[in-house]
Amino acid sequence: MLGFGMYTQALDSAGAAEPQGDVDEVARLERFQARIDRDEKIEPKDWMPADYRQALIRQIAQHAHSEVVGMLPEGNWISRAPSLRRKVVLIAKVQDEGGHGMYLYSAAETLGVSRAALIEQLLAGRAKYSSIFNYPTLTWADIGAIGWLVDGAAIMNQIPLCRCSYGPYARAMVRICKEESFHQRQGYELMLTLARGSAAQRAMAQEALNRWWWPSLMMFGPSDAHSVHTAQSMRWKIKRFSNDELRQKFIDVTVPQAQYLGLTVPDPELRWDEPAQHYRAGPIDWSEFQAVLEGGGPCNRERLAARREAHEAGRWVREAAVAYAEKHGAHAEPARSG
Repeated sequence: MLGFGMYTQALDSAGAAEPQGDVDEVARLERFQARIDRDEKIEPKDWMPADYRQALIRQIAQHAHSEVVGMLPEGNWISRAPSLRRKVVLIAKVQDEGGHGMYLYSAAETLGVSRAALIEQLLAGRAKYSSIFNYPTLTWADIGAIGWLVDGAAIMNQIPLCRCSYGPYARAMVRICKEESFHQRQGYELMLTLARGSAAQRAMAQEALNRWWWPSLMMFGPSDAHSVHTAQSMRWKIKRFSNDELRQKFIDVTVPQAQYLGLTVPDPELRWDEPAQHYRAGPIDWSEFQAVLEGGGPCNRERLAARREAHEAGRWVREAAVAYAEKHGAHAEPARSG
């Protein structure tokens, strides 16, 4: 998926152009941008450009979809966790991800779109979510790699979102980032345990790093040269850093962590650039990224099928909740009128 970052890689499709020629509209756009430049928060009832609103809907919706679909690769290992402690931690983490999705759907609803409509788009295959969740979790070490790398990359992108110009999104991200930080530490601790274990466990940890390293780098979206909306998104302060800047921050932080684990980053061209004080990574295979984005990943169909099945299985719960609310609402009305 392309574009605004971690869970919103598919936002680099062309949107509607800003209105031109209308003096009042131009003045409103200038006043809006002045508020952004002053780091004022835009709230749901404030005037905002249609393009700004639509960009936020796409970004927040894709972020929400990614949290919900992201429950699936790890949920697959709940029943196979190697200890009660690991099982409890993993259950808590998967539950957190579901909660993040609910926060984000609620934030999107403040922009005038319904949660039901967003979920319908996801189930119909018309909405995007992060490409990283279309990869399988083959071993228990993959659970550690997801926490360390995938959640680590998410944090790198999401902490700046706490300063997003749109108030409801920024406030939702504060709690989400706190919980994602726990997830990242949990994943790294799991990898450390494996790296200090038997030869077979160390090999399992290395294989997981080999599988997840490059997809984690792809999570940040395409290079800045190919990111259509980065400039406008940063002007609106929806995002604060470009895709390449965030990817570089992640590499600089994560490579020393891998070295501490005694694991090898699967990039033969990786090197330390002393003058720049950065690690320089080899080229990313963007053809793989594009293939997964277009539905050709290892688990694209499986992930959507699982979400559709879960949605259908929960239909009776939603219908019962609506019936209960209608029943009690009807009972409450005569009492108020009396």
